Amino acid sequence: MDFANFASQLNAGTILPEGIVMITLLGVLIIDLILGRNSARWIGYLGVAGLAAAIIALYFQWDTTTPIAFTGSFNGDDLSIVFRGIIALSAMVTILMSIRYVEQSGTALAEFIAILMTATLGGMFLSGANELVMIFISLESLSISSYLLTGYTKRDSRSNEAALKYLLIGASSTAVFLYGVSLLYGLSGGQTELSAIAEGIATANVGQSLGLVIALVFVIAGIGFKISAAPFHQWTPDVYEGAPTPVIAFLSVGSKAAGFALAIRLLTTVFPIVADEWRFVFTALAVLSMVLGNVVALAQTSMKRMLAYSSIAQAGFVMIGLIAGTDAGYSSMIFYLLVYLFMNLCGFTCVVLFSLRTGTDQISEYSGLYQKDPLLTLGLSISLLSLGGIPPLAGFFGKIYLFWAGWQAGLYWLVLLGLITSVVSIYYYIRVVKMMVVKEPQEMSEVVKNYPQVRWDLPGLRPLQVGLIVTLIATTISGILSNPLFTLANNSVTNTPMLQAGKVVSTQASVITNQESQQF
Repeated sequence: MDFANFASQLNAGTILPEGIVMITLLGVLIIDLILGRNSARWIGYLGVAGLAAAIIALYFQWDTTTPIAFTGSFNGDDLSIVFRGIIALSAMVTILMSIRYVEQSGTALAEFIAILMTATLGGMFLSGANELVMIFISLESLSISSYLLTGYTKRDSRSNEAALKYLLIGASSTAVFLYGVSLLYGLSGGQTELSAIAEGIATANVGQSLGLVIALVFVIAGIGFKISAAPFHQWTPDVYEGAPTPVIAFLSVGSKAAGFALAIRLLTTVFPIVADEWRFVFTALAVLSMVLGNVVALAQTSMKRMLAYSSIAQAGFVMIGLIAGTDAGYSSMIFYLLVYLFMNLCGFTCVVLFSLRTGTDQISEYSGLYQKDPLLTLGLSISLLSLGGIPPLAGFFGKIYLFWAGWQAGLYWLVLLGLITSVVSIYYYIRVVKMMVVKEPQEMSEVVKNYPQVRWDLPGLRPLQVGLIVTLIATTISGILSNPLFTLANNSVTNTPMLQAGKVVSTQASVITNQESQQF
């Protein structure tokens, strides 16, 4: 065997960021084994440093000439680099949230970070997976780690219940997704690489067959579960309410980003010939997600459940860019996920801080918080207003880019629905802000009246303060200075040949379908 040729096909340097994360994971476990729990906080800082090094490695891989690795199983193109960066950043902030939270819950931090990094590895590999077996292994690594993280506070019955529900529904969705993938394998003549599957389907002339449509529906069902799109959202409220809050923060950003990365890669590579069909299905999912998520969020009394339904609605907004299927649509998706990373994690950092000090997450208990903790009130207010799309914050520009891309693609009524549901979302976001800021002293909740003195010098709280300040500044500035982030998102799309080829095939398929309809 020609070793040089094999090494060039392997191209292991493409997964250097994942290698750094894996080495950091092993380092965390080894240091904990040697030094014990006395090294807990240093382990947290090691995890953050390892993820930061992985992000730096991703930066130096931008616009590489040979992104394909492992004989075609992994694609390290610019699109995957951006999604891998989002997942690594979400894991970094999650660790900063977790140090004090996990210590207070009486569980081991090293194991928590190790499982979180395993989930991060699964998400990063899923973002660039270019072959069915790798997609499945990456998806399962992310999913199983998420189940473990959800039930990590094993003495909490709500956490155990959430983990069990997540496991049962997740296993069902995995089975459905795997059945759809197996149909693709059969229809393509036994191919596993995505581009080879597309060629096999075209060669076998099964472009409009019932089998391909069934495979498409089953694959979309699996993706819908991962991005928590209605009606595949049933796990989301219960998991968000019962799971440790830092875990929810990671699931709401990292896991969702990995799901959208998988959706873009699968749909544009394997299913461009049935682009009209999958756009129709995702249109239905977007409508259900925006309407159900925003309307049901109005009735929530728990902050975590409100954010759960908010995340369902946010998935509906992001799907507008996917349905548009244009460069502007994909770019707006990536830009929105980038700013969603900052504003959502900022909100969850505030929820973690409030729950650590009060032991509750009820919205009514936030009444009058401004008088006791101005920084936390400011952070939560900015994040909620940004999620609602209030200018000049990041969420406003994210929605503007999404809606404009949808409008250019002719999705007029879908954009109008997005605008209407955005107005609905502003109501329940501003309700919380009003409760924290406007309430008179006599209307302050009992929890806030007994609010402990704010001290940031306590062990484990400084990482939380860093996470809050960084995400707060990023949420504010990324809206005002949105052009660099949007340029990054746009370059990741235009520099990815997969997306350009998918658009060409989709256009050709639409032309052929129209010609056949006219002949009929």
